[in-house]
Amino acid sequence: MERRNSTVVTEFLLLGLSNVPEHQMVLFGVFLTMYIFNVLGNSIIITIIRVEPQLHTPMYFFLSNLSFVDICLTSITVPKMLANIILGSKSISLVSCFVQIFLFHSVGNMDSFLLAVMAYDRYIAICDPLHYATVVNKRRCIQLVAISWLVVSLHAVLFAVMTSTLSYCGPNTIHHFFCDLPPLMKLSCSDISTNELIVFIEGSLIVMGPCLFILFSYAAILMALLKMHSVEGRYKAFSTCASHLTVVVMFYGTVIFMYFRPLSSYSFDYDRVVSVMYSAVTPMLNPFIYSLRNKEVKGALYRAIRR
Repeated sequence: MERRNSTVVTEFLLLGLSNVPEHQMVLFGVFLTMYIFNVLGNSIIITIIRVEPQLHTPMYFFLSNLSFVDICLTSITVPKMLANIILGSKSISLVSCFVQIFLFHSVGNMDSFLLAVMAYDRYIAICDPLHYATVVNKRRCIQLVAISWLVVSLHAVLFAVMTSTLSYCGPNTIHHFFCDLPPLMKLSCSDISTNELIVFIEGSLIVMGPCLFILFSYAAILMALLKMHSVEGRYKAFSTCASHLTVVVMFYGTVIFMYFRPLSSYSFDYDRVVSVMYSAVTPMLNPFIYSLRNKEVKGALYRAIRR
């Protein structure tokens, strides 16, 4: 395809989730409520873990990082959408759009890396409990989180640079409520075949790598649970993994469906709804999933309320 001047398009228009005027205030109320619950719920988790000495363990260190990432993930997309609804504006500059892509893919993939690190933590705790304190120490936890941030940041830089170097000659309407890779690449007047290949190969490594690691970790955990003679011990070990598995299924189910398909198969209306799941709904539900199924978190929250 002929490459034309990329300066023709100076901004993009985000259509949001609906073009019907009567739906705008309903969407504003729903997403504002979800955003408030997300920030409050995850902030409570972070605060409880910080102030309760009983929760100063590797598992809750990773959980507090996950809560922080969930706040950031929703804050990258939802406030802009809410502002557009209130102001009646749909525009977003090219620079802001590419920055949003970088932030969304770095923070979003950090979510999957933290889920993998938490699976590693559960694997050591259940399969090698005698060496848990030495293997998963404070230094190792900080190193795992720091390395994860480095990897996802490099991944996000690649995606942001890749989209920013494409030519956009019009139309400039993004059928989404935030700047994301698939709808943006469909607007390009450049040849995107190489970009699609890079997204599939590199994206598969970044997304499916942690996913496969989680699957192998839980396969080993399942084998260890089956060898346990104590039913009570087996139930206790499984209960510590149930919340994590719930989040993993919710997160990866929507992400794999959204990004591991050819661009030609994307449906704007359906995919916008799917993207709401991993960008807004799952981050909001995470603190409730972990707190409602976790006796230690519920006990710490009860003590904090009493104080």
